[in-house]
Amino acid sequence: MSEHSRLRVAGALALLALLAACAGTGAPHTAAAGAPAPATASSAKAGSAPGAGLVAVDDPYPSTYHALPSRPVVIRNATILTAAGPQIDRGSVLLRDGKVVAVGATVDAPADAQVIDASGKWVTPGLIDTHSHLGVYAAPGGNGLDDGNEATAPNTAEVWAEHSVWPQDPQFPLALAGGVTAMEILPGSANLFGGRSVTLKNVPARTVQGMKFPGAPYGLKMACGENPKRVYGEKGRAPSTRMGNMAGYREAWIRARAYEDKLARWRNDGGDPGKRPDRDLELETLAGVLEGKIRVQMHCYRADEMAQVIDMSHEFGYHVASFHHAVEAYKIRDLLVKENICGSEWSDWWGFKIEAYDGIPQNIALLDEAGGCAIVHTDSAQGIQRMNQDATKAMRAGLEAGMQIDRARAIRWITINPAKALGIDTVTGSLEPGKMADVVIWSGDPFSTYSKAEQVFVDGALLFDRADPRLQPKTDFELGQPGKEVSW
Repeated sequence: MSEHSRLRVAGALALLALLAACAGTGAPHTAAAGAPAPATASSAKAGSAPGAGLVAVDDPYPSTYHALPSRPVVIRNATILTAAGPQIDRGSVLLRDGKVVAVGATVDAPADAQVIDASGKWVTPGLIDTHSHLGVYAAPGGNGLDDGNEATAPNTAEVWAEHSVWPQDPQFPLALAGGVTAMEILPGSANLFGGRSVTLKNVPARTVQGMKFPGAPYGLKMACGENPKRVYGEKGRAPSTRMGNMAGYREAWIRARAYEDKLARWRNDGGDPGKRPDRDLELETLAGVLEGKIRVQMHCYRADEMAQVIDMSHEFGYHVASFHHAVEAYKIRDLLVKENICGSEWSDWWGFKIEAYDGIPQNIALLDEAGGCAIVHTDSAQGIQRMNQDATKAMRAGLEAGMQIDRARAIRWITINPAKALGIDTVTGSLEPGKMADVVIWSGDPFSTYSKAEQVFVDGALLFDRADPRLQPKTDFELGQPGKEVSW
């Protein structure tokens, strides 16, 4: 066997071992030399399962995610941004049993803990992207992997993004190398109702169920403005105007309410399985929104349209979790605060179509200044690799406009605020005792262009290490490629 072939086989076996461990199959997982040894049954304390504390929902495609084995780790002498309080200088973080156990200026650590001296380095929660299409627009690009938009009808609420996600998308490990530990995968924005979104842990897995964030609620991707009216107007059918968009939403919500009422009557009459109303996948999703089980994630640019969508949510009794892109959020920031709606926004994208012309770089900072849930999102396979830099641009724009924004505040835009929009903020998004040990060690200030994620932990397991090639996960499409073609 040639050296090239041996390298491919060795890489494939290593990846399979990691996948098996993630899937909880019991396959062996051997720590690389110098890497922390996995916890054993005798050394690991019983802890709550990942996602414990979230509201359970009926899911015919349930998460099979299991945290990788880990050992206690204490990170010392770091500058820490917790996303829950002020910056801690020369502080420590203790991770054990997949959870954050303690954070502070001084932390007591068990004798068997691995000690990481992070002098001169910074520590943050894992980054979270509320708007990603990784897996549904996978690389290598092409029609064969173009699975994000079911652009065949204005209402495709029946489709689920997870049924398009390709777990071997090489873009997942690239995002991990940028410090991203969780993300919402959305359908595209061609339709009024694009379908269900899914929240994933950024871990290697053989199936999408192995990546699904345990207990995370589903989202419903909706879109307003130019996209749906252009896509269907060009086909000579409704909607072709913004008033057509609104009529399409309202008609669907009316049908969803009738479906929900029919199910309620059936349950009140005893719930005889033989008399259950026929299932309708589209209306099941919409009814899930009306019941408060599914969170609306809405692509919307203009302030006036966001205000109309809010009025519509009052008409039909649901809540918008986050407006995505929201380039004019600054115009109605008081309304978004009043309605407790997050703004998932770009740092500085604008002007690429008419509804984006009024975008300004101070948008995120202005929503934050008003007390709103400001979020930096990417909507980009490239941008997700450097979310920290987008947050830096948004912070700088705010500072230059005279707003007082420190790093402890800005880190929330890419950690706890996205977690809030996705409904997972009780278990992740900040460095607080009891939360998932999703942690990034940065080479320096994460708001510096020159800083990089050096080590990334997911549920306490070290999944990426910039200094150790054995902890730089690669997919099948990367095995055997020259190192120069893949840059961390």
